[in-house]
Amino acid sequence: MKVGSNNTAKKRPDSRSRFYRISAWLHLWLGLVAGIIFVIVCLTGCIWVFNEEITTMLEPETRVAVQHNRPVITPSRIMEVVDKEFPGKIPGGVTFREGKTVEVYVGERRGGSILKLNPYTGEVVKKEIRKEGQTGFFRWILNGHRFLWLPYKIGRPIINYSTLVCVITLLTGLALWWPKRWNKNTRNQSFKIKWGASFKRVNYDLHNVLGFYALLILLAIGLTGMVWGIEWFSKGLYWTTSGGRTLPEYVEAKSDTTQAGKHTYTLAAAMDKAWQEVTTKHPQASGFYLTFPVKKRPEAAIAIYVYPSKGRFFDSQGYMFDQYTLSPVKANKLYEQSYQEAAFGDRLRKMNYDIHVGSILGLPGKFLAFFASLIGASLPITGAIVYFGKKKKKKKPPVVKATKAVKAEKILQH
Repeated sequence: MKVGSNNTAKKRPDSRSRFYRISAWLHLWLGLVAGIIFVIVCLTGCIWVFNEEITTMLEPETRVAVQHNRPVITPSRIMEVVDKEFPGKIPGGVTFREGKTVEVYVGERRGGSILKLNPYTGEVVKKEIRKEGQTGFFRWILNGHRFLWLPYKIGRPIINYSTLVCVITLLTGLALWWPKRWNKNTRNQSFKIKWGASFKRVNYDLHNVLGFYALLILLAIGLTGMVWGIEWFSKGLYWTTSGGRTLPEYVEAKSDTTQAGKHTYTLAAAMDKAWQEVTTKHPQASGFYLTFPVKKRPEAAIAIYVYPSKGRFFDSQGYMFDQYTLSPVKANKLYEQSYQEAAFGDRLRKMNYDIHVGSILGLPGKFLAFFASLIGASLPITGAIVYFGKKKKKKKPPVVKATKAVKAEKILQH
């Protein structure tokens, strides 16, 4: 042992201290980088969660009394109304929802002009004419949520990887929140907001405590968002939850164009026959979504999606038909199979949207998603206040206490 080595060797930092410092660094800089995007995504998500409820409240005329003994209008009848209101055009997509008007998208399937029809008479209840590229308020909100109102190919990757950054920030936030020791004092600091304290302390508690309470829901929202946006994550999650199966590639259902003109079905007749077949199989369904083959794409198939549960999408089932022969077209088993027939990995994938917006738990789940997103939007703001508050804090000069000798010298000088 070397002389003079006692108490001179530096102690190595323990693993927890090192992990804490790394977490603090990541939490700070990742939060500053993606903070503004996180605020936008969370606020637009808050609004989108209740888009159907808000629209129904603002448009009471779109509510329709359910008449179980009366059949709803057929696709051919919808085509007649569209041709009358917009000569020469056919529907792009049609949404049937129990207790609501039928929404008919003219042109684009989820954009363009919209007709809202009485589901039993076909009467036009509301007509929204939009120019090319023009969208309604909630579609505008969704565009901000998905790609920041930028060109899709630019905005979408920014949102996707900002979501990944935010998930990492949430996990590092949990590491920073976790007390080193659990006692009454640390429990109060971790779970309660000290409202009577200074602004800085209240702001810190809002960031620390509310962030913890919203953590699990925000993680669920973030991870389900990554399923749509980040391919390697989406495939990896499916592989993990399906027992090692590869995520099937999305394949567009197509009609056999060689059969065009060889059969007697008009598009209207083909739509009606497909509609009748599906509604007969699912007479109790709360909603349907139909897509019409557009003239520009002769290979397009007829698609009808069934939604058995009101306000939920996970138990949906899709049916595809050749527009010329009406024979079934199998393209994407993952989304065309019923929820009951699906394996666990497939069920989880079908539940992705409902988990993302909270509707998996019904209306209470939507409220949870709403408040968690609202808290999520506040976290970058309260975090920035904490950071810049510390940065601006000036170090006070050290106070030098006068010794007795100095005091005596000053007295003698006087």
